[in-house]
Amino acid sequence: MQNNQNLFTYRQAILTTIGILGIIFISLFIFKTEPHIPLLACILMVSFVGITKRVAWKELEDGMVKGIQSGVQPIILLALIGLLIGAWMFSGTIPTVIVYALSVINPTYLLITALFSCMVISSLVGSSFTTVSTIGVALMGVGIATGLPLEWVAGAVICGACFGDKMSPMSDTTNFASGVSSVPLFTHIRHMTKTTVPAIIITAIIFLMLGFSTPINEASLLVMSEMVAVINQHVAVSMWTLLSPLLVIVLAVRKFPVIPAFTIGIISAGITGILVQDASIGQFLTTLQNGTTFTVENEQVSNILNRGGLQSMMWSISLIMIAFALGGLLEKLQIITTLLTGLFERIQSRGQLILSTVASSLGVNLLTGEQYLSILIPGQTFKPLYEKMAIDRKYLSRSLEDSGTLINPLVPWGVSGAFFAQTLGVSVIDYLPFAFFLYISPLFTILFGFRAKG
Repeated sequence: MQNNQNLFTYRQAILTTIGILGIIFISLFIFKTEPHIPLLACILMVSFVGITKRVAWKELEDGMVKGIQSGVQPIILLALIGLLIGAWMFSGTIPTVIVYALSVINPTYLLITALFSCMVISSLVGSSFTTVSTIGVALMGVGIATGLPLEWVAGAVICGACFGDKMSPMSDTTNFASGVSSVPLFTHIRHMTKTTVPAIIITAIIFLMLGFSTPINEASLLVMSEMVAVINQHVAVSMWTLLSPLLVIVLAVRKFPVIPAFTIGIISAGITGILVQDASIGQFLTTLQNGTTFTVENEQVSNILNRGGLQSMMWSISLIMIAFALGGLLEKLQIITTLLTGLFERIQSRGQLILSTVASSLGVNLLTGEQYLSILIPGQTFKPLYEKMAIDRKYLSRSLEDSGTLINPLVPWGVSGAFFAQTLGVSVIDYLPFAFFLYISPLFTILFGFRAKG
C-alpha cells in the first residue's frame, strides 16, 4: 500500500462510516443483538472495502492486530477488576458496605447520595473505573434492596464517577486532554467548570426529583430489613473487610499505578476473607476464577452476593478486542483521518469549529470505542485550526474532554461502556437515558461555543 491517505475521498469515507454505523444501530435497536456480531460484520465490510482499494490482506490484518495490541492495557484492567470484585465479595467487603448503607441511607435520597458519593471518590482517585468497581457495586446492591429502578441507580453512579474522571487533576484523561491541546492543566480544569457546574447541578436536580417521585412504603422498608438479615446469615459483616478498598483508594490518591494497586487490593482482600470469613485459599482461588457462589434462597440477595470473578469480564473483554480490531483497521486505511481532514476544510466560525470537535470526538468514540483516540485524533487534527483562527486552545481541551471522556460510557462497545455495563449489571442501552451529566455537559460546550463568551 503506497499512500493510505489517497485511498479514500471524503465522500467515500463518509459512506463507509455511514455503513458501519448503520450495521451497528440496526443490529442493536431493531434486531436487539449483542454488539459483538455487528462489530465483526463491520470488520468484514471494511476489509472488503480495503480489498477493493487493492490493499493487501496482510496489511489489513496488521492493522487489526495493532488495534488489539493497543487495547492490552484496558483488557488487563478489566480482568483485574473482575478478580477484584470477586475478592471483595469473598472477603465480605461489598456485603458489609451494603449492610451499613441500608442502615443509614433513606431510599428517597439514594440517587442523590449515589451521585455525590461517587463524585467525591472519583475526584479523590481520578478514576471512574475505581469508583464504579468499589462504591458503585455496593450502591447497586442498595438499589436492589430499595426497589428503585437499577438503571436510575446506575445512571447516578456513572454520572458521579465520570465527574471526577473529567475534573480531577489526578485523572489520566484530564491530563491527556490538556496535554494534547497544549493547555496548562489547571487552566483546562477551570475552563471546564463553565460547562461542568451547570450540567452537574441539572443532573442533581433531576435525580433528586426522581427520588421524590418514587414512593417508599412500609413493605419496601421491610424487604430491606429482611435482606440485611439474610446477608448477615451468609457473610461476616465487619469493619475489617473495609481495609482492602481503603488501601486501594489511598494508593490511587497517591498516584500509584492502577494495575499494581488493584493487585494489592485483590491480595489484601484474599487475606481478609481467609481470616474474617473463615475461608480457605482454595475457595479464594476458585472465587477469583468464577466469582462467589453463595446458596441463598432470597433471589435479590443472591443477585447481590454472587458476583465477580475473571469469567464475569469475558463478555466485555471479547467486545473490546473486536472494537479495537475495527479501530485498528480504520486507522490503517486512514478513514477517520480522511473524515476529519475533510471536515477541517469546511469550518468557518468558532461555533462550527467547536461543534466539529465535539462531533469528531463522538464519531471516533463510535467507530473505535476508545476514549484516548477520541481525544488524540481530533486534538491533533483541529489544534492547528484553533491556532489559525486565533481561538484559545482551552476551548479545544474542554471540547475534547466533554465529548471524548464523557461519551465513551454511552457507547456499548466502548471501553468504559462495556466495563460499566458488566460491573453494574445494567446494559448501556438501559442506563443511557439516565446518564444525564454525560450528554448535558457536551451540549453546554456546543451552546457556549456559539456564544461570544463562555
